[in-house]
This record gives sequence, structure tokens and C-alpha cells, in this order.
Amino acid sequence: MGGPSGGCIPEDLLNIPVTYEDVVKTGAIMGSGGMVVMDEDTCMVSTSKFFLEFTADESCGKCTPCRVGTQVMLDMLTDITEGRGKDGDIETLEDLSRDIISTSLCGLGQTAPNPVLSTIRYFRHEYEAHIKDHWCQAGICSDLASFHIFEELCKGCGACLRACPQQAIVGEKKKPHRIMQELCIQCRSCYDACKFASIKIEPAIPKDKPEPVTVDEGGSE
Repeated sequence: MGGPSGGCIPEDLLNIPVTYEDVVKTGAIMGSGGMVVMDEDTCMVSTSKFFLEFTADESCGKCTPCRVGTQVMLDMLTDITEGRGKDGDIETLEDLSRDIISTSLCGLGQTAPNPVLSTIRYFRHEYEAHIKDHWCQAGICSDLASFHIFEELCKGCGACLRACPQQAIVGEKKKPHRIMQELCIQCRSCYDACKFASIKIEPAIPKDKPEPVTVDEGGSE
């Protein structure tokens, strides 16, 4: 709510009155009155990073808290979404946000941390999953997600195979397909194309631990 300097609130606050006082209590702001509705396929960590990229770029640079602080926060969010997050990053982001809000000279710096604070407040579990489990549950952060086809759900329709830009999916028609992880770029094309919910998002596969190779009785892969 409220644009790039607004806040992200959860579904259970959907029915709050749209008044200045009620919206501010949620951690968002009215701003220009704009609202964007997002679903479970949206990564809230990546969303806060997206909004902060805008406000950091818009900073005039006159005051240090806004000029430097928003960039430091942006760098931390980038690390978290790319798998380099560390224990304590969430608390550091909260501390930096409050410092920037209280010491910036204008409204930009005073509201820029709102998306970060509100997503931590309501979607902290997503930050924790990114940092501790190296997992983006929405599959948006490509370094923190892997896509897998569950054979018992796959109908072999070929929609995922046709959607994959890397030709990373193999399988015969009307038989379960398989994603070759060494070719997959985690672009979500297969996930979005599948109409049978047979593709699931799992934690990223470590680069130094490839998937085990299945060998048949004849010894061939």
C-alpha cells in the first residue's frame, strides 16, 4: 500500500478501514492511495528489495542516513536474495531502518525503510527461510530455489517441456517428465505452465552436491 515508500500487509488485514490513521497502524502509509495485491507466488524479500532499489536511486544524496543507509540496506537484501544472508541480518535491517527513519532530513528517507520493516513484521518467516534454509518459497530468487516434477502428479502433457527455454525437461508424452537440474536456470516457466500442480519448489540444490544419478540394472544412466 502507498507505493514504493509504503508497506506490505498480510491477508488478515484486508478488511481494515482505508483511513490515514488505520493504515499507519499497520506499518504502511496512504501515500498516493495506490494498492497492489500479491499472492503466494510473490517473494516478500524480493519485493522489499524491489521497492528499496527505487527509493535508494531516488535519494538526492544530501543527508548521509538516506544516501548511505538505503544503499547498505539494499546491499544486505541483495545478499539475502542471492544466498549470502547471515544470522543477525534481520535485526541489523530493523536497526538501520529505524535509524534512517529518525535521522533523515526529508520524507523520502523517513519512509524508504517501510517496505522492509513491514515485510519483516508480517513475513519474517520468509526472511528466515532465505537466510537459514537457502530457500525462496515462491521460487522468485533463482539462487534459492530448485524445481522438481512429482511423478505421481505429472500427466505427461508436455506443457512444461514446451515452456522451458533451456530444454531442461525430458519425458515422453503421457509419461512423467523430469527436470535436468544441471540445465535448469530456475526461471519458473515450467512452474507457471503446469496445470496439474505437479511441479514443486524446493530449497536450492548446492552447486557442489549434484542430484544422484539413477542407474538401471544394465549399468547405464
